[in-house]
Amino acid sequence: AICGGEIHKDSGQIQSPNYPDDYRPSKECIWKITVSEGFHIGITFQAFEVRNVVVYYIMIRDGPTEYSPLIGHFCGYEKPEDIKSSSNKVWMKFASDATINKAGFAANFFKDKDECSKDNGGCQHECINTFGSYVCQCRNGFMLHENGHDCKEAGCEHKLSGAEGTMSSPNWPDKYPSRKECTWDISAMPGHRVKVTFNEFEIEQHQECAYDHLEIYDGPNSKSPFIGRFCGSKKPDPVVASTNKMFLRFYSDASVQRKGFQAKHSTECGGLLKAEVRTKELYSHAQFGDNNYPGQADCEWVIVAEDGYGVELIFQTFEIEEEADCGYDYMEIYDGYDSTAPRLGRFCGSG
Repeated sequence: AICGGEIHKDSGQIQSPNYPDDYRPSKECIWKITVSEGFHIGITFQAFEVRNVVVYYIMIRDGPTEYSPLIGHFCGYEKPEDIKSSSNKVWMKFASDATINKAGFAANFFKDKDECSKDNGGCQHECINTFGSYVCQCRNGFMLHENGHDCKEAGCEHKLSGAEGTMSSPNWPDKYPSRKECTWDISAMPGHRVKVTFNEFEIEQHQECAYDHLEIYDGPNSKSPFIGRFCGSKKPDPVVASTNKMFLRFYSDASVQRKGFQAKHSTECGGLLKAEVRTKELYSHAQFGDNNYPGQADCEWVIVAEDGYGVELIFQTFEIEEEADCGYDYMEIYDGYDSTAPRLGRFCGSG
């Protein structure tokens, strides 16, 4: 069966050869799709079953040739998310080798209007195209007005709890407003320390940072131990809390405004933990429950109880790569402050 070809239509369907039966071996199909000028192309997959190895795949590029920017490279058994091009042309390739074959795929394509191209869609800040529509989005520090297009000043108290994410001063990347006070309360998984890394930093300069400034605290609020006060255009070094909580406060006065800051918050494993009479939790990695632990991890926790008490560990979940002597991945426990203390055991497996 011949597959691929040039398609000049505003909507239609593309299928792997022989769909819905298994696709044929040693096939290479290339489609070049063009819809009317002034529109984007939307692609939605109804079915998707492409063997999950390098030589079987679907490749979609944002333009008319194999050298156009790559939108995605897909295989496996999960349907790709809906796809939207940035122009009225898409280049699409399907490949299979001479061995095992699967059912393949079926996808619909259609023209989709670029509502943001004219007058920014009527949005005050940013216009984001979606399938068949668009949404307005406001810059950091602002929220969408009830009319769905304009932006108004938002509250500036942030609570962040993901394993990683980004944070920025209000109105980033434009200048922050005057007379502003914003806070970020960052929490990580128990047993992991919050880390903040600055990508860009530009706050009004003063020798003692008495005017506009950013304060960082080692804990959940401004009563926690003080890490430092920062201003000027020199990026602070990465900051790591001693626990799974960090608090930041940004202040601007009535006069000079600058660009502000943009930073990433993430986690570092390990740290000093305090054992109490009530049971507290410790997780092997920051994305526990969502993803397996990462490779190349090397984490040390020191768990301390007050004088006269021991520390008890009760495992709820345990699944570490198994090997007879636990020579690959493992967890070790020592009866003391560091690895020179008597070792209580080295553990791996799923028992």
